[in-house]
Amino acid sequence: MSLATFTLSAFGDEIDPDLQQQLQVLRNLNIGHLELRSAWGKNVLQMDDTEVDRVYLLCKEMGVAVSCIGSPVGKSPISTPIEQEVSNLSRMFHIASKVGTHLIRVFSFYPPDTSSNTRYDEYVTEAAERLARLTGMAEHEGFLLLLENEKEIVGDVPERCQAIVSSIESPHLRFLWDPANFVQVGVAETTEQGWPLLGQYVHYVHVKDALLADGSVTTAGEGDGQVRELLSRLRECGYRGFLSVEPHLEGGSDSMERAVTSIRRLLVEGGYTETDIPGTDS
Repeated sequence: MSLATFTLSAFGDEIDPDLQQQLQVLRNLNIGHLELRSAWGKNVLQMDDTEVDRVYLLCKEMGVAVSCIGSPVGKSPISTPIEQEVSNLSRMFHIASKVGTHLIRVFSFYPPDTSSNTRYDEYVTEAAERLARLTGMAEHEGFLLLLENEKEIVGDVPERCQAIVSSIESPHLRFLWDPANFVQVGVAETTEQGWPLLGQYVHYVHVKDALLADGSVTTAGEGDGQVRELLSRLRECGYRGFLSVEPHLEGGSDSMERAVTSIRRLLVEGGYTETDIPGTDS
């Protein structure tokens, strides 16, 4: 019997710019974790220490912990001097420490031409070298970087994501699986194709889905991202981690509620265990 468990988190900034409103909606939805990307209309990287302290105090007051820093590190041109991202990541370490998480989302850089991904393979080695330096920083400081697959980034399809992560092969760099992002770059049967390459590296999951026909985003299980199959694979490997809801739908709190309802429906259908629900003893 698998000991897999799933803990819901969410991108509160898709609810409302105001952090207190974000946290209130999460509490109403019985979600005890926030993926911190922005608050009060300001990206986490741009927050000063006073604002970061305010984030921490509001989260503590509302009983919501920060699961991960949804940083923009690596979502920059590969030609940008790496020293800029070194500085940005150092700031992320400081912010993560203040809000109580050791997880930081990163990306694998924009190649020079994003009009087509047919030449992205040419930049895998360079992207990996840059990420290796950032990973070394994370190892030194005691943090875990989560590499997300993303469209128009070198690491957009499973093969390139696997090439990057495996070449670094560090416990301080793991993979963040986003089903919709794979679909939006044309990856069919995302779990079937991607899991054999990336399953051993998966440490965190973003919950959204999308349609291959036009790339439009849907709630979990309503698109072509094989979310049901992904949950099954996660259970098989004993995953005990976050499912972070990222609706990318219009509607603020209503879209968040729909997205949360959809992933919880899949959890119930599959007989999976959701843990760390506020107000329970689980």
